[in-house]
Amino acid sequence: MLRSALSHYTQASRAIASSSLYPIAHLHTSAPLYIASERRRQIRGLKERQAAKRKEIAEGKAHVVLGTRPGDEVKWTSSDLGKVIITAEQIAAAPRPSLLMSENPRAPDFVNFGVGEAEKKLLFEVLPDLTLEASILTKGHSNQRVENNEPEMQRERYKTRLFTSLLDLRNANAGGIAFENRKRIVAEFSRPGQPNDTGLPEVQAAILTMRIRNVWDHLTKNRKDVMTRRNLRKLVHQRAKIMKYLKRLDRDRYVTVLGRLGLEAESVEGELVV
Repeated sequence: MLRSALSHYTQASRAIASSSLYPIAHLHTSAPLYIASERRRQIRGLKERQAAKRKEIAEGKAHVVLGTRPGDEVKWTSSDLGKVIITAEQIAAAPRPSLLMSENPRAPDFVNFGVGEAEKKLLFEVLPDLTLEASILTKGHSNQRVENNEPEMQRERYKTRLFTSLLDLRNANAGGIAFENRKRIVAEFSRPGQPNDTGLPEVQAAILTMRIRNVWDHLTKNRKDVMTRRNLRKLVHQRAKIMKYLKRLDRDRYVTVLGRLGLEAESVEGELVV
């Protein structure tokens, strides 16, 4: 009896549900289908852009990031910017300062913290002699010549070697090398009467080109760094914006700075696809 009652109740429920004005809602699949189609569209667009880049390279067009044509790296190495900046490979290949006590310490080829040639001469040639003379006078050996005081000279050489190892650019990170390169760029691309004019378009374009090449070297080793690739696009368009402004301001300066930066006009004009 109970079974028959349950059977009648189930049939009545089905009848009510079938006669209802609001049918049973099924799973809505439009959103997943839209997401899948959008993903396929993005992949198709990415493949088209990659094919366009390969076509440009095959046609010999200038690289949007590097600014040179394929196989024309001499344009970069012979440019003023390519000569003035230093790389980690050049720093590693430079001779190390001698650690022998019998030799006079020499300044490293690449010095950290923005030390120039005048500061190097002062720190490694003038200052040790003055310190040695002051040490001899302080200890009451005023009648003794500096050249004959070997213990004090050895002590001063040791201090200079420690100072040399501290100032060597090998101890710096990427930020320290970038700081030294920015200092060199500002000195090279500023006007003769204004040696520290960082707001000059030529200086700004040169600093951006250095940053673009550093980011490009990073991306060649870390291809999945999406955020850095986005920053690379911003830097490339910032450089193009500055170069377009310089072209409107003075076309002769624009043409000159293109050669000094090792760039082709195609890499800063028109639509730039990075």
